[in-house]
Amino acid sequence: MKERMNIVIVGHVDHGKSTLVGRLLADTNSLPNGKLEQVKRTCELNSKPFEYAFLLDALKDEQDQGITIDTARIFFKSPKREYIIIDAPGHIEFLKNMISGAARAEAAILLIDAQEGIAENSKRHAYMLSMLGISQIIVAVNKMDLVNYNEDVFKKIQEEYSLFLKDINIVPIAFVPVAARSGINITENKNEIPWYYGLGILQLIDTFQKEKEDDKNHFRMFVQGVYKFTANGDDRRIIAGTINSGTINIGDEIVFLPSGKKSTVKSIVVFERENISKASYGEAIGLTLTTQVYVKPSELICRTDEEPPSTTDHFRVNIFWMGRNKLVTGKRYKLKIGTNKTDAFIEKIESVLDASALTKTEDRDEVNRHEVAQCILRTSRPISFDLINLVKETSRFVLVDNYDIAGGGIITEPLQPFYNLKNETKDESASPNLAAFEADLKNLILKYFPHWDINI
Repeated sequence: MKERMNIVIVGHVDHGKSTLVGRLLADTNSLPNGKLEQVKRTCELNSKPFEYAFLLDALKDEQDQGITIDTARIFFKSPKREYIIIDAPGHIEFLKNMISGAARAEAAILLIDAQEGIAENSKRHAYMLSMLGISQIIVAVNKMDLVNYNEDVFKKIQEEYSLFLKDINIVPIAFVPVAARSGINITENKNEIPWYYGLGILQLIDTFQKEKEDDKNHFRMFVQGVYKFTANGDDRRIIAGTINSGTINIGDEIVFLPSGKKSTVKSIVVFERENISKASYGEAIGLTLTTQVYVKPSELICRTDEEPPSTTDHFRVNIFWMGRNKLVTGKRYKLKIGTNKTDAFIEKIESVLDASALTKTEDRDEVNRHEVAQCILRTSRPISFDLINLVKETSRFVLVDNYDIAGGGIITEPLQPFYNLKNETKDESASPNLAAFEADLKNLILKYFPHWDINI
């Protein structure tokens, strides 16, 4: 099988993302047989001019309004590899959908309308890609036909946008002048732009480098549920979940975090498969253990022979806020990372960044919608996580406010580690809230039951 890569297409509304993808699919014969003719015939019957974007915008609301609302996933092949192209919405009201799409990507194509120029969302989307750890980016300056393929227009956008990207630590692989509707520089360089000597979009995406394979990364799996079956003499206790990264084998010693409980994998259970000795990233599996331990759903399973994640109730984060209400310090939110859900609150807002102007303000106690903030966050109990450069699946989180996903972000730095995996002890000095609680509880019990021997 060819290798597979996820690419996200982002940009401001009406800058031509869906048209670019539609043209790519059509020009490389990646569409189902008759699909292109069917869409053209439908447009003709409805007296509607054909657009390549119609190949993707299947929802009726999208066709009526001409905007992408949801995140479309398209399977596509080049001579080198298979791709999943994610067409993300560009309208500011659907930034939540854009981020959820981009979070699954390894690389990105960022579109800018040559006639309209660099829009506010062009900068905001670039910052989101940077925050999500996506460094492989092609900037496609689209609709060059509307400016008569003017080289000066292209160079002005390239110079201005390059300065912005440099400030957020993005160095794009290339800037490409394209006209997606006409198919210019999509699959090959054409004579309409004689001053451009670079590669087309198709050739450039084949230069993207695959990230470290998820099945070769550290093993991580959130516990989704624990099941006990008693029918037909089956007494197995199965710990179920989907592997977030890495590989697990029968006989591997594992640890559950944050509880710190350990056991060894006795068997691996996969639906309608037998004699499984190994499972890897993306597989939904069940584990049975040689030594039974009591664990709750939401714990993170790791192998003890690999680098452990961080575990703490106190950490620094970057948050992109999308909630209708402002993000404020002291208010209780629900934090979700993997299957783990816990109460959390913002202890301090260190700085707030205007993602379009890159202006930073400090000493704020609230974050407005569509702003990016660096915050200190505390959870009601310790959680386990990785940083973005180690395991992406276990480094990103969302914040829920009144049952709505209102913010998303990444954990940038653990503070006051709670659990020391190497010596298997809790760090009393590192988590003052927990240590104080345990001391108070011990003193309270001894006050009424002084003869008890207590070791918390």
